[in-house]
Amino acid sequence: RSAEALAELQENEALAIVRQRMERGDDPLRIIEDCQAGMREVGERYAQRRYFLSALIMAGEILGQIVEMVMPTVEVKFVGKSVGRVLVGTVQGDIHDLGKNLLLMLLRTHGFTILDLGVDVSPDEFAKEARAFRPHIIGLSGLITAAYASMRQTVSVLRAVMAEDGIQIPILLGGQVDEQVCRFVVADYWSTDAMEGVHLCQKLVGEGQ
Repeated sequence: RSAEALAELQENEALAIVRQRMERGDDPLRIIEDCQAGMREVGERYAQRRYFLSALIMAGEILGQIVEMVMPTVEVKFVGKSVGRVLVGTVQGDIHDLGKNLLLMLLRTHGFTILDLGVDVSPDEFAKEARAFRPHIIGLSGLITAAYASMRQTVSVLRAVMAEDGIQIPILLGGQVDEQVCRFVVADYWSTDAMEGVHLCQKLVGEGQ
């Protein structure tokens, strides 16, 4: 099982299992979902202090390799009209982007048009791009606790711009976040799971139309 191998940080085994599954013709999105479950288990162990930060980083690197392997086989399922526009970036002071990139890959395969601002993005940059791109959803990513203040400031600047323009765009948090962080930041939604994030975006775009 790829999830178990990833949770146990067995790099070679995890990659070998994924290779076998791809050769067998398994659904690439299912492979990624399974590996995400392994990644969540690593997160749990880290929270329980059974794993240290180095394990979290190592698991992220293994997942990154798996995503690179699987990426070319992920075909865009939705051809034609874009489902919706999503503006995404890692907030100022944080340079982690693995989770963000995974979400973006999955959103693209589900027909979304993405503007990825990258990492260490200032609140003003988010606001400027939100005005130009007119997204249906804005996603803020952050993996370190220092990012929370940055997220809060970004949300505040975005809300001010929305109020000026008379629009409302749902703001979604991703990364190392929870309900408490969501309340502190004053965002609308949060998710720590990329596939769940996709379903949430689908639901929000559906409601907005």
